Amino acid sequence: MNKKQREHLEKRLLKERSRVTKELGHYDESFSNEEGSNGELSAYSFHMADQGTDAMEREKAFLFASKEGRLLYHIDEALRRLYRTPTQFGKCEECGAAISFERLDALPHARLCIKCKEKEETGAAG
Repeated sequence: MNKKQREHLEKRLLKERSRVTKELGHYDESFSNEEGSNGELSAYSFHMADQGTDAMEREKAFLFASKEGRLLYHIDEALRRLYRTPTQFGKCEECGAAISFERLDALPHARLCIKCKEKEETGAAG
């Protein structure tokens, strides 16, 4: 992978990191917002149907925030790999083969080549 491609991927990772942290900030605001769905200052509704809806919305928001948090972790790890060993960035951590630029362009935090990722997902022994 050449320097221009690495710079492109670095920009992609930083842009995605910015998007994810902004998104996590929105979730943080919604979690810390004490106002209930009916406009009261209580975080709990009085009607049973509203309580169920509120609980479902809180759980959904938590799951999305959790997913974004995992994505942020993977992006940060990719940036660490890129900054620590730029010449090794884009090489599969499993087999050492080069990860295609097309794969990295689509998923800049990828750490495995397609073959190794398929093995990981199917649970096949390498």
